[in-house]
Amino acid sequence: MSETPAPAESPSTVRTLLRLWPYVRPVRVRLSSAAFIAIVASCLSLVIPLVLKWMVDGPVTHRDTSGIWRGALYLLLLGIAEAGLFGLRRWLVARPLAGVEAGMRADLYRHLQRLPVSFHDRWPSGQLLSRGTTDLMLLRMFLAFPLTFLLVNGVTILVGFVILLAQQWTLGLVLLAPVVPLVILCSLFESRYSLVARKAQDQVGDLTTVVEEGVLGIRIVKGFGRHRSQALAFRELTTKLRATELGKARLLAGIWALITTLPELAIGAALVLGTVQVADGDLSAGTLVAFLSTALALRWPVESIGFLLAMTQDSATATTRFFEVMDEPEEAGPEPSAAPEKAAREADGLRFEGVSFRYPDAEDGSVPVLAEIDLHIRSGETMALVGATGSGKTTLTALVPRLHDATTGRITLDGEDISLMPRERLRELVSVAFEEPTLFSATVGENVLMGAADAGEDALLRALDTAQADFVHQLPAGVATEVGEQGLSLSGGQRQRLALARAVVGRPRFLVLDDPLSALDVHTEALVEAALRRVLEETTALVVAHRPSTVMLADRVALVSAGRIVAVGTHQELLRSSEEYAWLMAGAVEESAR
Repeated sequence: MSETPAPAESPSTVRTLLRLWPYVRPVRVRLSSAAFIAIVASCLSLVIPLVLKWMVDGPVTHRDTSGIWRGALYLLLLGIAEAGLFGLRRWLVARPLAGVEAGMRADLYRHLQRLPVSFHDRWPSGQLLSRGTTDLMLLRMFLAFPLTFLLVNGVTILVGFVILLAQQWTLGLVLLAPVVPLVILCSLFESRYSLVARKAQDQVGDLTTVVEEGVLGIRIVKGFGRHRSQALAFRELTTKLRATELGKARLLAGIWALITTLPELAIGAALVLGTVQVADGDLSAGTLVAFLSTALALRWPVESIGFLLAMTQDSATATTRFFEVMDEPEEAGPEPSAAPEKAAREADGLRFEGVSFRYPDAEDGSVPVLAEIDLHIRSGETMALVGATGSGKTTLTALVPRLHDATTGRITLDGEDISLMPRERLRELVSVAFEEPTLFSATVGENVLMGAADAGEDALLRALDTAQADFVHQLPAGVATEVGEQGLSLSGGQRQRLALARAVVGRPRFLVLDDPLSALDVHTEALVEAALRRVLEETTALVVAHRPSTVMLADRVALVSAGRIVAVGTHQELLRSSEEYAWLMAGAVEESAR
């Protein structure tokens, strides 16, 4: 399993969350309105103690029954208004925040499609999946609740203490005593919780990767009886995640206990002091009731600070993880000033000029995968690449559609440097088929037409015929049959034929085939090769070949050894002049005969 790149040192929580502003800006009016409504609703709860003071010092003291009923009506109306305003707040934020989440998810997916292959080689798919699901859900919840209520509760606490100090400033000062220790405790909690939150979310990504690999590789797991080892690996990760989540729970429980205990002690002290003042005649009973009611109304805004801070830290971590991916540079495009002029060009075919390649994460001074490749495939010619395993054939073919960029040198198509082409145009000119065919959860037709979005039904049927994929007509819904995830409902040979059909459906100007017939039986291979010859007559092709039958499709052959082109010629010429080539072909013939 690939390891997730280590995160850089995190900026402050506020700076991190401010990066969400471009996504929040379009809905800022609704969010601001919802926050204002929530503040009004929360402050209404502080009016209730004032009504109680009026009732105790007035109707209750003077035994005015009608006044008591009037006060009860006021309390009922205040409760209804508060509930209605909070409901309105919820309605205001639900739809726009769902849109924010959907927009962020769409941007993440779009960005992932544009990142270079080297990025996907480094990042586990489970980590990317968790960023697009769990992390974005946390961000939506943050925008809907903690973001608003940190503000709402802060304003409510401020207004509440103003009311407390106005009613009896000495008792108000008693309640203010825990503020300084609470601020210190919250600061310590934030710094410790952020580390644990990051660890937990990374572990969720690792767990997602294991689940995904177990599902996609279920045939291997069952075939080799590895269900127990997979279960143990899964259990180990869940145990680590459980321990981390328990650590988060302990931190949250500790801060919540302190945030609850300190204000309760202050309220208790204020109650004792206030009772003494009432007994001495320095304070009315109604004022004491209103004071204590206000203090109790502030319990929830104060006690909620703990889990609001926890959710904020979770969201800051999710934001960091989201932008770790979004900050990755996309595939480099040509400089605007370097764009080639649109003019008729002489058909020059495909050229490699001094091309070397080293993977981006390779150590400095390491041996390059490809070194000083000079090769010319003439227009309309088919060139076969032959070489031992690990010689660099597949890497060389990956440079043509710019799945990787050459480290040095250049590659041209009809004289035009591919590094100066927009990728959209390059991939219209070049079509590829890989040894390991990849199909998507779509219909047969949709999978094939990915090779040419504007191709019609005639092109689809012609491509299926070329790839000898007539089996699709026996499927339940023909070309409209869903092939399922990864196309695993089909055999390896069937998937490979559909991948070949996808490569040829658009009649590309340049065709790159990486051993596209490896999973076919001898009879089907012969039929495909016969049909493929007609396609190759109309294109310039580079074909990785391991079998003599595939080599015979080519006009010339290039022998690749240790990342270099060591010989170029026809099949017969290389058999006579190259011992390595003759040895490779002899081994291939023996393998085919078995």
